[in-house]
Amino acid sequence: MRIPRHRLLRYARCRSALVAGCAVLAVVPAAAQETPSAAETDWRPRSELPEDSRRALPDFCEGGYLPSVVPAGINGEVADGGGQAPLQASGLSARYEIDRELYLRGDVRLQQAGFRVTGSEARYNQATGSVAIEGPLTSRGEGFLLTGERADYDVNSGLVDINTATFLLHGPEMRGSAAQLSRTAEDQVQIRQGSLTTCAPHSNDWAIVASDIHLDQGEGVGTARHVRLEISDIPVFYWPYASFPIDERRKTGFLYPSFGSSNTGSGAFLSVPYYLNLAPHYDATLTPQYIHGRGLFTEAEGRYLSSLGESVLQVGYAGNDSEFAQEFAGEDGERWGLDFSTRAAFGGGWSGYGDYSAVSDDDYLSDLNRTLDISRATHLQRRGGVRYRDSSQYFETYLSGYQTISDFIADENVPYSQLPEVIYGATVDAGPTELSLESQYTNFYRDNANLTGLDRANGQRLRIIPEVALPMRALWGYARPSVSVDYTHYELEDYDLRDPGIDRTVPVAEWDSGLYFDRQSSLFDIPYNQTLEPRLYYAWVDADADQESIPDFDTTIRSFSFDRLFQPNRFSGGDRVGDTNQLTVALTSRFNDLLTGAERARFSLGQVYYYDDREVTLAGRGASDTSDSPLAGEMILRPVDGLEIHTSGLWEPDTRKTEEGRSQLVFHSSDYRYLASVGHTYRRNEFEQSDIGAVFPVSDRVSLIGRWVYDSQLERTVGSLAGLEYNNCCWSVQLVHQNYFTDDQELESRILFQVQLKGLGGSGGSSDEISDAIIGFDERERRRFGGR
Repeated sequence: MRIPRHRLLRYARCRSALVAGCAVLAVVPAAAQETPSAAETDWRPRSELPEDSRRALPDFCEGGYLPSVVPAGINGEVADGGGQAPLQASGLSARYEIDRELYLRGDVRLQQAGFRVTGSEARYNQATGSVAIEGPLTSRGEGFLLTGERADYDVNSGLVDINTATFLLHGPEMRGSAAQLSRTAEDQVQIRQGSLTTCAPHSNDWAIVASDIHLDQGEGVGTARHVRLEISDIPVFYWPYASFPIDERRKTGFLYPSFGSSNTGSGAFLSVPYYLNLAPHYDATLTPQYIHGRGLFTEAEGRYLSSLGESVLQVGYAGNDSEFAQEFAGEDGERWGLDFSTRAAFGGGWSGYGDYSAVSDDDYLSDLNRTLDISRATHLQRRGGVRYRDSSQYFETYLSGYQTISDFIADENVPYSQLPEVIYGATVDAGPTELSLESQYTNFYRDNANLTGLDRANGQRLRIIPEVALPMRALWGYARPSVSVDYTHYELEDYDLRDPGIDRTVPVAEWDSGLYFDRQSSLFDIPYNQTLEPRLYYAWVDADADQESIPDFDTTIRSFSFDRLFQPNRFSGGDRVGDTNQLTVALTSRFNDLLTGAERARFSLGQVYYYDDREVTLAGRGASDTSDSPLAGEMILRPVDGLEIHTSGLWEPDTRKTEEGRSQLVFHSSDYRYLASVGHTYRRNEFEQSDIGAVFPVSDRVSLIGRWVYDSQLERTVGSLAGLEYNNCCWSVQLVHQNYFTDDQELESRILFQVQLKGLGGSGGSSDEISDAIIGFDERERRRFGGR
């Protein structure tokens, strides 16, 4: 039996003898039942999956595919690639005609390089290099499985044609069928008269049906012609041509259209995003949309990734907003918005950043914005600079400005621009002492032409704070006495009330100390460690009470809380240094789970005792003659994983009333299917709101979504969200109705939705709004389709 060397044929004798020129027959039983499809072959119910696969499977999925295992060669080896790789063949019986044809029958197995197939019969034409394989046949490779009734295979080119085929791609969990399927290369599949879906076998909730489909696994792209989308086998949409991703890689093409409605004047809208995967390191998304009453509105986003960092540019443009032009006489209807951000890491501790936002008018964000990372703001910041940081020092310089977009902001309350601000700080160990320096130079500017007095001032401010400390630490406690000098110098412009040069020098003394006690015990058979941490903090600041002649460039009064007990200055910014002579007494106790290391509970309580009146004010506020502060406390409970209760507040002993309070309960199940949050915020005589949010599954596939915010001072609802979510293993939909409070004290509403077809992406924008409203929803979204 002579076989040419360039077409080496190796076959196994298996369970029968092979004799040249004669046939050896064997009885092969006929199939007793219908041959399973590729998807049915590898599909397993949830109960039959390995434990790790079951854990990763969402509750709304009934099963999954076993990973594709590439079979070894006929003699146990895996064949190497290569255009002239030998063909390996085996069967229960064989007939060979020298230099003409090899006929195999019964449990036929063929393998060449990356191609492997099993069938019932095979005829190999040695002259042409073609192999005709009769089914039912199966071909398995790395990440795919093919089945069919009959196949033709070319030994020389590796081309295989399968009739009446089914296929399964394990990575994207995509299955389908075809009248004819051609595998032109290891990662190229051509399908004629085919369909594909990511739904489980026997479940065609949705499918893409086309006359021609090309799957490029190398590029992660599928293309199709004469395409129709079928929902439960009913055609609902037609495309003459479509391209789509078949794995996680990005792909140029149309994304799913989105639509919605709102009563803010924009009415119904329809948008059709188009994604451009321009290069591995930059891409863009164009979103033309039509808004009823406003006309055509286009948004675009571009992202650029370099070796230094990432930059993102977002713009929106409406050439003729007819409703805006009618509402505001004299306006031409042209409107735009822009948001740019960039981050860069230069190495050696250096980094850079930039943020710039701008809009054409004050109402742009409420009327048109759908994609810019800015919403319902009163000031749009423009800031850019560079930073440096190492273990002992830091440096930053930047330019910062604002665009004010609220009609309710008075001119004197518009923020100043910093042109520029330079910050430098350093810490040096000098024997037992610690030397540190904080410094800041800022040039403040604002258009104050319509203002008078202090509000009219612009100018420069230099602030330097050197400090000497003596830190002492041990396992059982610590102490840190320190002295510092807070020096500030001003050079003012447009200010005629006094000398434009102002100097302020304030000495500061602090002593911070604490002790650590701990003990071990158990609760419900769980060992834990309890700590007791008393803390004393003393601060003395000898500041001049008369600082009202200094303008307010960037200063506010700090809100009081437990963390504020250990700060000497009750003002933020640099234009006021508060005078004080105070002692803080505080106590913290923690309960740590010794089995997991988790902090299960923390209780903190403290109070400030004042020995002198506080006289420094900002706009008439900030002075006080009380001898003690309200009691400030915090409580954090984590009794079980997924449940956290956080409460903080201020209680005034003299009046026996709560001044401020914030309580929040957050719960999520281990798989994030159940989410709940309850919150209450209170400030006496000023503000009180309650909010409740939840995602509650009513079945494995259906969940209710809701949030409600009520303002007790206004005695009205100031925000709500109610919706429905449906999930199964191949698609999901969210439909929500949202109310939100606007700057003009009106409650606006809109309808949002999102559809996800697993493997083909999604449409709509409801998830972002729900994530902002309900804690943990973003993690839930990641697990739904990103965790499998």
